[in-house]
Amino acid sequence: MKKFFEEFKKFISKGNVVDMAVGIVVGSAFTKIVNSIVSDIITPLISLLIGNLSFNDLKIVFKAATEESSEVALTYGNLIEAIINFIIIAFSMFCVIKAINAVKERMERAEKEKLAKEAAEKAEAEKLAAEEAEAARKAEEERLAAIPTREELLLTEIRDLLSKK
Repeated sequence: MKKFFEEFKKFISKGNVVDMAVGIVVGSAFTKIVNSIVSDIITPLISLLIGNLSFNDLKIVFKAATEESSEVALTYGNLIEAIINFIIIAFSMFCVIKAINAVKERMERAEKEKLAKEAAEKAEAEKLAAEEAEAARKAEEERLAAIPTREELLLTEIRDLLSKK
């Protein structure tokens, strides 16, 4: 039992749970706003178009009410309101997710460009280092070529001795 509560504590303390809770609270508030928009603005406008009825009055009566029994009807007005709510919420979420994905994509593109730029700079630096190393190697070869070998020194000495005679 103790292990269970430790696991629960670990789960609840993770950032994802807090993010999820914030999302639920914001989603709940957003749903209330959408419900108000649909109930207080869209539904009355649609009701005007269909004959000044309330959506709650939209129904198909199967059996009319009598003194002995209540009416049997399929009330579909609330379903229409729920569908309108769903469409507005789905469209809103689509727009939010699309915006988030666009920002995320822009950030990823910027990161890729940064990495590509760094790779190009590194390649350029390596190329310059290789060119400098090659130039240093050639300069060293030229310096070493300018130093007379032992044989050249000996031949020069012999030449100088012969020219003195």
